[in-house]
Amino acid sequence: MKVFLKAISYIFHPLFIPIAGTLAYFLITPKYSPIAIQSANVLPIFILTVIIPIIVYFILRNLGLAQSVFMYTLKERRYPLYVHIILLLFVVYRVLPNTNIAELHFYFVGLIISALTTVLLLFLRLKVSMHLMGMGSLVMFLIALSIHFEVNITLGLSIFTLLTGLVATSRLYLKSHSAIEVVLGFFIGFLPQLFTIRFWL
Repeated sequence: MKVFLKAISYIFHPLFIPIAGTLAYFLITPKYSPIAIQSANVLPIFILTVIIPIIVYFILRNLGLAQSVFMYTLKERRYPLYVHIILLLFVVYRVLPNTNIAELHFYFVGLIISALTTVLLLFLRLKVSMHLMGMGSLVMFLIALSIHFEVNITLGLSIFTLLTGLVATSRLYLKSHSAIEVVLGFFIGFLPQLFTIRFWL
C-alpha cells in the first residue's frame, strides 16, 4: 500500500498541473486549433513548468537547499515556489499572449494566485498540501471548461474527483500533511480558479 500511495504522489505531483491543464484545454475545446498553435503553447509550457523546475531542483539539491521532490520542510519549499511563480508569470506574459487563449490565460493567473497564497502561508509557518492545491486547480478548471464549451465530461470529472481523493489519502497515509493542510491545499487551488472564471466563462 505504501509503495502504491507513494507512486500516486509522484504521478500527481503539482509540477505536472500546469501542463495537465493545458493539454486538457486542447482535448476539451471544440474550437479548431492548428497544430502550430497547440505546439506554440504546449512545448514552451512543458519546458517552463516541467523541465526547468526539474533542473532547478537538482541545482538546489546540490546546494543543500532541497532534500526531496516532496519538499517536506517550510525552508525547502520557498525557493522552488519562488521559481515556480516566476515561470508561471513568464508563461502568462510571454507564451500565452502569442496565441491569445483567454481560458488558459486565466487558468495560469489562478495558478499564480494559488502559489502566492502558499508562499504567504509559509511565512505564517503553515505548510499546505501543494498536491491537493494542484488537484483542486485542475478539477475546477475542468468543471469550468465543461460549462463553457457545453461539453459533457462527467466521466472525466468523476475520475479526477476520485483521483483527488486518492492523492489526499496518499498525503495523509504518508504523514506528509495533516487533514487541515490537505483541505486548505485543495481550496487554495480550487477557489482562485472559481473566482477567475468570471473573466472568461
